[in-house]
Amino acid sequence: MGGLTAGGEEGGRRVYERLRAGERAAGRLLAADGDGRRDEGGGVLRTFRAAGRGAALAGVSLAVSCGLFCLVLVSLCLIPLGVGLITTPPVLAVIREYALGRRLRAREWGGVRIGVAYRPLPPLAPGFAGEAGLCLALLRDPATWRDIGWLFLDCTAGVILSVLAPLVLLYPVWGAVLAAGGWRIFEDSPEWYLFVPVDSRATGLLALALGVVIGLTARWSAPAFVQAYFRLTRAVLAPSREQEMAARINRLTATREDAVDTSAAELRRIERDLHDGAQARLVAVGMDLGLIESLVERDPAKAKELLGKARQSSAEALGELRDLVRGIHPPVLAERGLVDAVRALALRLPVETEVVADVPGRAEAPVEAAAYFATSELLANAVKHAGADRIWIDLGYREGRLRISVGDNGGGGATAAKGTGLAGVERRLGTFDGVLAVSSPPGGPTLATVELPCVLS
Repeated sequence: MGGLTAGGEEGGRRVYERLRAGERAAGRLLAADGDGRRDEGGGVLRTFRAAGRGAALAGVSLAVSCGLFCLVLVSLCLIPLGVGLITTPPVLAVIREYALGRRLRAREWGGVRIGVAYRPLPPLAPGFAGEAGLCLALLRDPATWRDIGWLFLDCTAGVILSVLAPLVLLYPVWGAVLAAGGWRIFEDSPEWYLFVPVDSRATGLLALALGVVIGLTARWSAPAFVQAYFRLTRAVLAPSREQEMAARINRLTATREDAVDTSAAELRRIERDLHDGAQARLVAVGMDLGLIESLVERDPAKAKELLGKARQSSAEALGELRDLVRGIHPPVLAERGLVDAVRALALRLPVETEVVADVPGRAEAPVEAAAYFATSELLANAVKHAGADRIWIDLGYREGRLRISVGDNGGGGATAAKGTGLAGVERRLGTFDGVLAVSSPPGGPTLATVELPCVLS
């Protein structure tokens, strides 16, 4: 096994990008302080909602958690043969996504915040060495083993706890069935209803009474079982306070470094554009004015010609300064907001572009600027590299997140690992806890989606 084929290397990059996307999602969870909203409503609706959620959790845990646990065990056992070094990273990527999804459910359904502290991924080296290095890095991460341990607990104790939520509603129905004459089916061997052997009408009525009591307690017991399930999940998945703080510090350090690098690069670009463009033209205007001053009496015709040239140079310098200012913060963005600024971008493209927007308000200026320049870079990539003849842009806002999707019908194959400006977009968005997801199979189409947490005004 001396190396990977080109297809294997492409698969390795996709797995790596999937893990990086999981890192960014973990960062968003890490940045969300406090517990989520707990369902504090009362009455029948809350009880049935908890029962439904418990049933869903039980079914998913029994099927998905059990399947992933068996799959990762097999993959780990294949590591000594070398095959597991290739199969383990994609399996762990799926497990991380699954665990992150369960953390989200814990916040939304139980008001339980479950911390996350995955270690940063190393750079992906080419070939089989990269696959092996990635696998070993994942296995050295304590969070990986917490995920695997949670899978086992989730498909055992987790299933028992979550299934109790719908059971407290269904079990009283079984008591009513036994009291209505169902006990006759079990005359040879009585059916036990909790601690009551139901083999007569009297014991059937006792089962009914117990069922009524269980049904009455379901108002608080069904949500309590769901809450207990999420607390059990937190007990296994959550890192220690020190590990979570270390992960938070690492993330803040990385985003700060990205912000500093981005600002420095932007400053160098502005200095270069000023030096090569407007500054050079203004120097030329000054030289022309000096020459005009010396010619105005001796050669008025020549002085008049130079005045026209100076006026043209000053107009060109003014245009370049306006373009430079527009590159720093476009006036249309400041005056009319992100939606109109994106529409203005679309109008300047040489490709047919459709814009659909549903953003009921404006975000803070830095967030709008980050979203605008990310969209501008995605559109530039689509025009330069995709070979597309149609582009579509969809802007929306939902659940505290600004979402911008840029799609094209070009040749596909765009990845952050290959450059094309996507890595820079990721760094710009990371400063605001934003995320970039790219779907670009060979042959197309390409869909790049930007998400930024923000509050609209």
